[in-house]
Amino acid sequence: MLSFVFRRFISMIVTLWLIVTVTFFLMHAVPGSPFEKEGKALNAAVEQNLNAYYNLDKPLVVQYVLYLQKLVQFDLGPSTANASDTVNKMIARGFPVSFQLGVITVVFAIFSGVGLGVVAALRHNRLIDYTAMVIAVLGISVPSFVVAPLLIKYLAVEWKLLPTATWGTWQHVVMPALALAFGPIAIIARLTRTNMLEVLTQEYIETAKAKGLKPVTIVVKHALRNAILPVVTLLGALIANVLTGSFVIEKIFAIPGMGKYFVAGIINRDYSVIMGTTVFYSALLIFMMFVVDVLYGIIDPRIKLHRKEGEG
Repeated sequence: MLSFVFRRFISMIVTLWLIVTVTFFLMHAVPGSPFEKEGKALNAAVEQNLNAYYNLDKPLVVQYVLYLQKLVQFDLGPSTANASDTVNKMIARGFPVSFQLGVITVVFAIFSGVGLGVVAALRHNRLIDYTAMVIAVLGISVPSFVVAPLLIKYLAVEWKLLPTATWGTWQHVVMPALALAFGPIAIIARLTRTNMLEVLTQEYIETAKAKGLKPVTIVVKHALRNAILPVVTLLGALIANVLTGSFVIEKIFAIPGMGKYFVAGIINRDYSVIMGTTVFYSALLIFMMFVVDVLYGIIDPRIKLHRKEGEG
């Protein structure tokens, strides 16, 4: 296990370095200056001083090395749009909100999607099965930025059940979480249903029924344990989908999370903010992929056995 963790750690570092490198050079390949506002260039002397302050007057390779030096010290640098603010402070302000929204969305999507998939499989070719699959198709087809205005229109404006925007109470979480979770729920439901239908035909399920085990025990303890494995594999992509999707959703619902700073960084061509948020989220996603690998091994002990036999 220690050898596996070490190899994955090295792989994570290399992957993150590649992401940082590609993002850095792509950002600097974009024409224009980060100090231009609405297409208006600054005074030449002022721009020269700003370039010197942010090390933008140095050769690109030197800038890259300086950025890596600060990065290993966990310093993501000052914002080019607002020198009095730093990317670290922005992440400290915005990430707790985005993290809260992300966790609620992922947990809700997993439980709702798995539950819907199991019920659809147990009621195969019945009304609830067809209904669940229609919902799944809609969830996959309709993006979150389309679902969000519909939720605002009906739940907030017409029915006045929930507040339209901002952040603060559990009521502010409902619509953003629903908008973000709609697609993942559909994907998880379809995947769970397909795997449950396959697992329920296996011999060990028939043996469990012959032993007189309760249906709930058969489904939860025997069938679901194996049917949920592909869902665990999907968690990395699911988390990535939720995090990247939250940028747009946070903007729609005026949520003071990371999306607010990321979108503002793109609009203002703020190199530091775009780089910092990209690096931060990349590191988070790479770490979550590592956690998923570990969870996969815990849920399915056969993977550990296979590794030991392969090493032997």
